[in-house]
Amino acid sequence: MAAPIETYRGFVYPWCIDHMGHLNVQSYVARFDEASWHFLAALGLTPAFLAAQDRGLVALDQRIQYRREVHAGSLLAVSTGLREAGAKTLRYQHRMRNCEAEGEVATMDLLVGYLDKSSRRLVPLPEAVLATARDWLADPPGPAP
Repeated sequence: MAAPIETYRGFVYPWCIDHMGHLNVQSYVARFDEASWHFLAALGLTPAFLAAQDRGLVALDQRIQYRREVHAGSLLAVSTGLREAGAKTLRYQHRMRNCEAEGEVATMDLLVGYLDKSSRRLVPLPEAVLATARDWLADPPGPAP
C-alpha cells in the first residue's frame, strides 16, 4: 500500500453523538466520504474535472471496522493510502484516529469505480490518474502528519 496522506481533520460536535453516547455511524461515514474527495482530488479526480468530463465515482465495496468509541469533543484525523489501481477501479483505505488519544478509532476499505454518468457504466481511468497512482505505489508520497 502506498504511504497514506492526510485527507481529513475535524472535531466531533455533540449533535454527531447517538443515543448510546458515542459518534453515530452516519458521522463516521460522512467523515470518510469527505476524506475520499480530498484523496481522489490528490490523484487528479477533482469535482471540477469529473463535472467537465461527465464522470463520477461509485462505491463498489465498502467495509468499516470500528475499533474504539469516539465521544463529543474528540479531535479526529483521517489518513488515506492507495492499495491498488486497476484500469477502471481504485482500492484505498482510510484510517481514522483520535488526535489526542493517538489511537486508531476506525478504518474503511473502499473499492470505487470510475463511471461514465451518461451510460452508467464503468470506463477506464484517465491515464494521468493512473500514472499518479503508479507513482504513488512505486514511490509513495510523504507520510501523513
